[in-house]
Amino acid sequence: MVRHSRAAVISRLTRYWLSPLPAPPGRWRRGPWRPGAFPSGLRSTALTSRLGMWLGLAFAVCFVTGLLSHLIQHPPGWFWWPSRPIRLYQVTQGLHVITGLASAPLLVAKLWSVYPRLFTWPPARTVGHAAERGAVAALVAASLFQVVSGILNIFQTYALMPFFFTAAHHWVAWLLIGAMLIHLGTRRLRSERMSPDRRRLLLGVGAAAGLITLFTAGQTVRPLAPIALLAPRRPNEGPQGLPVNKTATAAGVAAAIHDPAYRMIVAGPTGELSFDLAALNALPQHTAILPIACVEGWSSTATWTGVRLRDLVALAGADPEHAVAEVESLQAGGRYRVSTVASEHVRDPLTLIALRLRGDLLHADHGYPARLIAPNRPGVLQTKWVGRITVREES
Repeated sequence: MVRHSRAAVISRLTRYWLSPLPAPPGRWRRGPWRPGAFPSGLRSTALTSRLGMWLGLAFAVCFVTGLLSHLIQHPPGWFWWPSRPIRLYQVTQGLHVITGLASAPLLVAKLWSVYPRLFTWPPARTVGHAAERGAVAALVAASLFQVVSGILNIFQTYALMPFFFTAAHHWVAWLLIGAMLIHLGTRRLRSERMSPDRRRLLLGVGAAAGLITLFTAGQTVRPLAPIALLAPRRPNEGPQGLPVNKTATAAGVAAAIHDPAYRMIVAGPTGELSFDLAALNALPQHTAILPIACVEGWSSTATWTGVRLRDLVALAGADPEHAVAEVESLQAGGRYRVSTVASEHVRDPLTLIALRLRGDLLHADHGYPARLIAPNRPGVLQTKWVGRITVREES
């Protein structure tokens, strides 16, 4: 009886899902719904399929590299991220942003190629057809959100985004990739030959994506810096030849960093140590050539000099091989005022509490009097204006 009841329910739902919906009155078929409203002969299923393939590949690269960046910034308990090679994050995040920018013309062309389908008649043939169109609408909305919000983030135009970009970008990426996989599961790649005009259109879109890549990659790929015409950052522009995302004034620390009473507190198993600038400079100094790689896609390599974090950890009574450090900024607030440095980076001799940049004292906007610089970490985790380091040993 139960099996029969379930079968009956499934049968009724299937009929409901597939049963035709009432056709709208013919007089409503006007404007973009009228026959022949989109006469362009360049559109074709083959063109749409190829654009979709290119766009899907770009989105897949963006999803993997973006997910990696998110995990580094918000690591779950199972996640591990190495300190070497020192340029790994520079490469993955640069690839994320470059591919994201290149996907913009691909997305525009893809939407243009399928635009007439928004006005098919009747708008919904069955309940299932209506649900399918709703899923496609979700895919389009998620795609536009990811590309537009990503570009706004690159240019730091946060006033146009009344939400926390990182969280929104992360969760919508999951929606996008899920909707894309469902869409691909219901479509097949078209193998029809394309006309010369359509082939030229496809090549033009590919060329636009390539030029955007070429003219923005210079913010990450140093040899291309002279032609980085579209890049929002140049890797050698800023105080001491290094870009800045947040100034000391914007962070509200301009007075605190120049206070003669400044002390860096290092707290560990044996208690608290207090260092003024003279004491920090009296400790053994080390130099490392490391990149700053920002989530916005720009990166730049510089020479940093300061105290090894592992040396400070040892002074605080902890074993640098098995210690975690929480580095706190003098900032009063902010999502990234505290950075957790995992043991992999604590024990790395290239991880510094830097006091100098390219031989000179740190500029205020680069973290004076002291800042964290570690290999293979996002710039947002390279805490500036360090005021306290809390050390604990891992069990």
